[in-house]
Amino acid sequence: MIERQPQQDRSRLTRRRLLDATVDSLAQVGWTATSVTLVAARAGVSRGAAQHYFPTRELLFEAAVDHIGQRRMAELKRAATDLPTGPGRTEAVLTALVSIYTGASFRAALQVWTAASSEPTLRVQLVPLEAELGRRAHALAVELLGVDESVAGVRETVQATLDLARGLGLADLLHDDSRRRRRVIRQWARVLDGTL
Repeated sequence: MIERQPQQDRSRLTRRRLLDATVDSLAQVGWTATSVTLVAARAGVSRGAAQHYFPTRELLFEAAVDHIGQRRMAELKRAATDLPTGPGRTEAVLTALVSIYTGASFRAALQVWTAASSEPTLRVQLVPLEAELGRRAHALAVELLGVDESVAGVRETVQATLDLARGLGLADLLHDDSRRRRRVIRQWARVLDGTL
């Protein structure tokens, strides 16, 4: 006898597939082109099923903003795993931090940021989420770099590192910038090792 998955589990899975498809769609085709119909097709469900969970595009995007935040926080946690100790650690830490800003979740977040710049309701939802992500990314960078923020200039140097990581992510939007990015990361690691 085949055991059926409980309805609640199937419902949760379908909702997650829709939200993952929304993030991927935002990252690949942008805010304007992402629709409930397109998301449903990407998630492998009917438009009616998608509208059962998200009756309007606005409700889908509201849920997607939270989902993007959850995915990005999970990426922050994953960035901290399997890093080397000793020589090369700083470069590995920087590579991990930059990876947070080069994936689909960040690309989707950029689409939402752009939309939020002209949609006050979306901005109200997004600003606290981004502030929390910023705090967590900063705390993670401090932890991974093993630095003491009570030392003058360290906090600002860590923030500059995160700003650099975000900028490298932006540079990757229009074309593959990985070769240049590796050189920049290597050089910034040398700077950090000499400074921190």
